[in-house]
Amino acid sequence: EAMKLGYNWKQGPFEMIDALGPAWFADKLKEEGLAVPELLTKVGDGTFYKIEDGQQYYFGTDGKYHKVTRPEGVLLLSDIKLTAEPLMKNGSASVWDIGDGVLCFEKTSKMNTFDEKIFDLLENVMKHISKEDTPHKAMVIYNEASHFSAGANLGLALFAVNIAMWPQVQEFIDRGQAVFTKMKFADFPVVSAPSGMALGGGCEVLLNSDAVQAHAELYMGLVEVGVGVIPGWGGCKEMLLRYQEQEEAKFKSDLKKVDKEGMWFSPDKTPMGAVRKAFETIGTAQVSTSAQEAQSIGYLRDTDGITMNRDRLLYDAKKRALEMAKDYKAPEKREDIRLPGPSGKMALDMAVSDFHKNGKATAYDVVVSSHLAEVLSGGKNADWTQPMTEDDLLKLERSQFMDLLHQDRTLDRIEHMLDTGKPLRN
Repeated sequence: EAMKLGYNWKQGPFEMIDALGPAWFADKLKEEGLAVPELLTKVGDGTFYKIEDGQQYYFGTDGKYHKVTRPEGVLLLSDIKLTAEPLMKNGSASVWDIGDGVLCFEKTSKMNTFDEKIFDLLENVMKHISKEDTPHKAMVIYNEASHFSAGANLGLALFAVNIAMWPQVQEFIDRGQAVFTKMKFADFPVVSAPSGMALGGGCEVLLNSDAVQAHAELYMGLVEVGVGVIPGWGGCKEMLLRYQEQEEAKFKSDLKKVDKEGMWFSPDKTPMGAVRKAFETIGTAQVSTSAQEAQSIGYLRDTDGITMNRDRLLYDAKKRALEMAKDYKAPEKREDIRLPGPSGKMALDMAVSDFHKNGKATAYDVVVSSHLAEVLSGGKNADWTQPMTEDDLLKLERSQFMDLLHQDRTLDRIEHMLDTGKPLRN
């Protein structure tokens, strides 16, 4: 474990020898005229690790096998898999019972990207937990891969667009929104436990979770502008709501200081405060370099937890889910969202235009930013005096996303990202 953590190896030295075959390795050492370590001689034709009756054993220096035991507070999906079968499974995801009425949803697609199969299984497991006679009461979204999720499957999206499968692409965007919305307003708690990268759709699933228990090393962000689109699965809406919550909390905090410090009065939500902040965060594709930074950006709430030890992440997330399940009440859909409308969009467009003139934004950055500003300002018919709903914002996200997907320069960005792994500055 120390070698794996210290050198970022996927396998430790004894796991490597097992992969080669200890007996084969001992023979090679002899051929090279090198000494064969006593431990390697003792293990003989065996292996340093073995699984027996669903239990993992290691070969000790005493020449005997001993059970691998985990410290208290460590829960690994890999251990659960030794003795259990998934409750549900398809080609892109699995659902595991991790005890005490909690289910673990594990993505297994390439880079844990979202596809139709993942949405299918997410819907199925949510239906299962919502049944009256089910023994399950909460869900954790987690995996033990290097990264939580790289977002939507860009390769599939590009293929669909290139052969003009527009209805299918629209359906995929609609489906993502619908599934994440169901998850957000489900009658049971959903706790996500990310580590590594959580980008694009991988970030949006976290934004729509009731709570997040994050590993300290977390690269989280809404990076869609890099491939010429905007967040389409609720990312714009959720960041707006988060920043408005922050503004309201600050206002209430300021009110408490009024008598003591004579602070001036300000409204709890200003027309442009949260809009401007969300525009900056999404428009510049900010990515956190840690879970703590994700909190300071606003991707994570202050109430979300951070786990330092990766092996304790699932345990901590499960514990959080069980605590929430005791008296859980689903959130209510917001129908009181106020946004500035065209005047607010104009202000954002002017700011990006100045960046373009100064060489800090490309010509297509201006186009993408304009579509983002359309969503965040509430659209052409928005007015600060007229409340909007979450569904109104989701509808705006869908329309602006699809409009950008019809642009040739967006396809250029997607192709470049798939070919090079880097954003195209067109």
